[in-house]
Order: sequence, then structure tokens, then C-alpha cells
Amino acid sequence: MKPFVLLLTSGLLGAAALTAQAQAPAAAPAAATATTTVAAPAQPPSALQIRVWATTCMACHGTAGRAQPGMPSLAGMPRDDMIRKMQGFKTGRVPATIMHHHARGYSDEQIAAIAGYFAALPR
Repeated sequence: MKPFVLLLTSGLLGAAALTAQAQAPAAAPAAATATTTVAAPAQPPSALQIRVWATTCMACHGTAGRAQPGMPSLAGMPRDDMIRKMQGFKTGRVPATIMHHHARGYSDEQIAAIAGYFAALPR
């Protein structure tokens, strides 16, 4: 019986300690008055990264940006035209069945990079 009482007592003491810790006010961050560091600017995406982003387009618009009949080809499309179209999909100004989902998944910088990738491909 004595080991059981010791186990029960230690369990209750441990639970009380956890409860007290959870109810204690959070300590102020130690670095609250310290100077903050500014993150270094992000590296521009590599050509490989841009191509990876562009692969989502290739299922419908062709592996080299040259689509089958009935779907617009992206290869050789002027960069600014593609950016304008993607921004239209992203904001909902241009109606779409699926493109608004794709466009909203990219930042403006990613859209510009993808547009540059397809603009550089031969028609």
C-alpha cells in the first residue's frame, strides 16, 4: 500500500506543479528592448525553381508551352500579356474555370518569373 500512496502523491504533486506553471503569467521576452535584425533580401529564384513553378501550367498548356488545339499556347507569349492575364485571373476580373485557383497560388513575383520563362520559349 505504501508504494501506491507514494505514486499517488507524486502524481498529484506533479499535476499541481504543471497547473501552477500553466497559470503563471508569461515572462516578457528577453529581447524586447534589443534591436531587431532585418532579414537579408531573398535570393532571386533559380532557373530550375521557375521551371518547377511553370510545370503546373504544362498539364493543360503543353510541356513546352505549346498546347493542343483548343487550349492557348504559352510559349512565346509576351511577358507583360501573360502577367496581365494572370493578374486578371488572380483578382477575379477575368472569369475562369480553373485558372483563378492557379493564379491565386502564386505571388506577383512568381507570376512575373513564370511569364518570363514562357516568353523566352520559342513558339
